[in-house]
Amino acid sequence: MTKAERLAKEIFSDEDLQQISTAISTFENRTSGEIVISFNTTSHNQPYKKAKRIFEKAGLHQTKDRNATLIVLFLSEHKFAVYGDLGIHEKVPENFWESTVDEMRTQFAQGNMLDGLLKGINRLGENLAKYFPVAENDENELSDDIKFGAEDE
Repeated sequence: MTKAERLAKEIFSDEDLQQISTAISTFENRTSGEIVISFNTTSHNQPYKKAKRIFEKAGLHQTKDRNATLIVLFLSEHKFAVYGDLGIHEKVPENFWESTVDEMRTQFAQGNMLDGLLKGINRLGENLAKYFPVAENDENELSDDIKFGAEDE
């Protein structure tokens, strides 16, 4: 078990983690977009830059419609980042990312880690469903499983 997974299990119960995976699956049944959750230990105080690296290293930019989103929690630092691909940027309103992050940050600051993550997933999912509705031949391009960072982060 990685350090990120150990930290995540101190914050989230197994039921919480299942609820997060279920929320992702539920929205991905309504959209061709992809939502990926990753728990990591540190961003070296550069959460957005690290999220972009994780996004690219995982090949999330290779979805057909460039409509993948990554939410990363850096558990040792109590920081997070939301990173979305180009296809999403072209469609969502200008303040979409900031308002999503603000809504999550408010919940996290109150100690509501699960609610904050679920609010982010819901917000992303609703917009992905609006701008990238599921197609008849849609396939889930990315696993709905929660990712845990490697020991060498």
